[in-house]
Amino acid sequence: MTTTHPTRRMPRRNVIRTAGTGSVAALGLALAMTSPATAQPAGTPSGAAASTTVTPAGHHFTATLSGKATFKAGPVTVTCTTSVSSGQVPASPGNHNPAGPVSSSTTPATYGSCTTSMPGVAASVTTTGTWGVAMQNGVPVTAGLTIPAAGFVLRTSGLASCTVTAAPTSATTVNGTWTNGAPSTLAFTNASVPVKVVGGFGCPTGATTSTFNATYTVRDTTDPASQITVTD
Repeated sequence: MTTTHPTRRMPRRNVIRTAGTGSVAALGLALAMTSPATAQPAGTPSGAAASTTVTPAGHHFTATLSGKATFKAGPVTVTCTTSVSSGQVPASPGNHNPAGPVSSSTTPATYGSCTTSMPGVAASVTTTGTWGVAMQNGVPVTAGLTIPAAGFVLRTSGLASCTVTAAPTSATTVNGTWTNGAPSTLAFTNASVPVKVVGGFGCPTGATTSTFNATYTVRDTTDPASQITVTD
């Protein structure tokens, strides 16, 4: 007897391949970025990505940590109290996408004044490469932060010498929530980041993900009287 099996349809992944203007064009950047998940505004056809516009077009911005950023891998938590990154909204018409996110490159987010939950253990963070952010209009407005492969390395020293590498094998996108305001904010709440941990005693070498929490205020540095906003 011949047994037939129904054809299985693999789910489609929505991948946005972007090459924006402004700082993105200047760097010749072509990032493959996963569209951040978001609810669709009323009137948007089912399954279609919402229209997104980021303004002011062409303006530079700086994202500065508000409060503290935490990275938790296994039982170990690292807390940093300073972090900053900068970028540029794509020039028109690249600041508008009729069916998806608007993407741009950013400088690597720096992290400083870091401590750990382990007594006698210090921590430092090194970031490299070209990072990116993709803003998607919706309810809520979301933003996907792309970290390049091995673009974030956390090292501890003292009683435990560990190395934690985020996005260890390929670029990864960390999803956050954007809120328009004066200034606008970008928040990451229990965001999961793939990591590889190496080291000896006290290092969470079994951890494959880290939980990231942080809130950034985003200010327009081209015109401080303006605000960076995401609309349809």
